[in-house]
Amino acid sequence: MGLDKEASSSSHVLNVPQFPREDTPLLGKRPPVSSRGKTFANVFIAIVGAGVLGLPYTFKKTGWVMGSLMVLSVAFLTYYCMMLLVYTRRKLESLEEFTKIASFGDLGFTVCGPVGRVAVDVMIVLAQAGFCVSYLIFIANTLAYIINHQSSDKILGFLSPKALYIWVCFPFQLGLNSIPTLTHLAPLSIFADVVDLGAMGVVMVEDVMVFLENRPVLQAFGGFSVFFYGLGVSVYAFEGIGMVLPLESEAKDKDKFGRVLGLCMALISLMYVGFGVLGYFAFGEDTKDIITTNLGPGLVSILVQIGLCINLFFTFPLMMNPVYEVVERRFCDSRYTILLRWVVVLGVSLVALLVPNFADFLSLVGSSVCCMLGFVLPALFHLMVFKEELGWNWLLLDGAFVFFGAIVAVSGTWTSLMEIFASKSS
Repeated sequence: MGLDKEASSSSHVLNVPQFPREDTPLLGKRPPVSSRGKTFANVFIAIVGAGVLGLPYTFKKTGWVMGSLMVLSVAFLTYYCMMLLVYTRRKLESLEEFTKIASFGDLGFTVCGPVGRVAVDVMIVLAQAGFCVSYLIFIANTLAYIINHQSSDKILGFLSPKALYIWVCFPFQLGLNSIPTLTHLAPLSIFADVVDLGAMGVVMVEDVMVFLENRPVLQAFGGFSVFFYGLGVSVYAFEGIGMVLPLESEAKDKDKFGRVLGLCMALISLMYVGFGVLGYFAFGEDTKDIITTNLGPGLVSILVQIGLCINLFFTFPLMMNPVYEVVERRFCDSRYTILLRWVVVLGVSLVALLVPNFADFLSLVGSSVCCMLGFVLPALFHLMVFKEELGWNWLLLDGAFVFFGAIVAVSGTWTSLMEIFASKSS
C-alpha cells in the first residue's frame, strides 16, 4: 500500500487544477477555505442533478410510499458511505508513510494499489459518461416534445425527432468539449442548479393545481418486481460521491463536515420526495419518464423546459472532464488530445441514440455504476483499512454494504436492461 509517485502527482494537480475534474469543487479554489455555508452549497451543487426529473415516473412504477421510502433510505445509506470515505482517508493520512489523499482515485490507489485506482477510474468514467448520456436523452426528448409534439414521423425520411436533435447537438458539443480549460464554465453549472430549483418549483406548483383538478387513481406500493428499478433511480439521484473527499479537504471546520453533509442530504432527500410524490399525484398513470413533458403547452412550461435543456447542454462538457482526465492520463500521459475527446463525445451520442427512455437509463446507470461507487467501494476500502481495529459487528456491517451494493448492482442492472428492451420493442 502506498501512494508513491502516481498519487503524489495527482495531488499536485488537484492543488492547482487547470480544469474541473471529478474531484474539483465548483466553489472555492484552495483548501481549506470553505465556511459551513460554502461547504453546504458545494455539497448541494455536487449532488442535485437531472436525476430528480425521473423521480415522478419512478414513483408511478414503485408506488408513492415505496418510492418515498427508497429515496429516504438511499439518502441515509449514501451519507453513511460518504462518511466512510472521509474516515478512511483521515485514518490513512494520520500515518506518516502516506502523502495527502486528494481524491477517490488516490484513496483507491492507497488501499489497493493500481487495481484500486483502475476500479475507481472505470466507475468514474462510466458514471460521468452515463450522466451525459442522460443529458442528451433529456434534451432530445424534450425538444422533440416541444417542437414536434411527440410526432413519430421521420424527418428527412429516416431520422426520428430525437435522433435529429442529438445530431444537431453533436457538432456544438465537439466544440465545447475541445476547450482544454473549462474553469469559466463552472458558473454555468451553478446557474444550472439554480434553474433546476426554479424549474422544480414551477413544476411542483403545477402538480398541485393539476392534482386538485383531476385527483387520479394512485398506488402506494408497486410490488417487488420494480424494487431494484426504483432503487437504481434513487441511487442515481444522489450522484456526487467523487466530490466528498475534496469538499471535506477544503472545509475550514472539518469536525463539523459530517453535520453539514448530513443536513444537506436530509434537505435534498425531502425535496426529492416532495417532487416525486407531487408529480405522481398530479398525473397518476399518465406520468411520463420526463415529468416536464407532462406540463401543458403554456409559455411558462416551454420556458422551463428550454431553460433546462440549455443548462444541461452547457453542463455536458463540465461533467465530461473527469472522463477526459482519466482517459488522457491513461492513454496520452495526461496530454490534451482533441481527437480522443471527439471520439468519446461520439460514443456518448451513439449510446444516447440507442436508449429510448430517460428514467430507464437513470435506473441502469444508478444500479450498475453508482451502486459500486456509492456503496461497494467505500465500504470495501473502509473494511480493508480498519479490519484490525473494528469489532466483528462493524466488520459485518461493512461486509453487508459490499454484499448489498453488489446484489443491487447485478439485480438492478438486469431489471433496468429489461425495461429498456421493453421500451424499445413497444
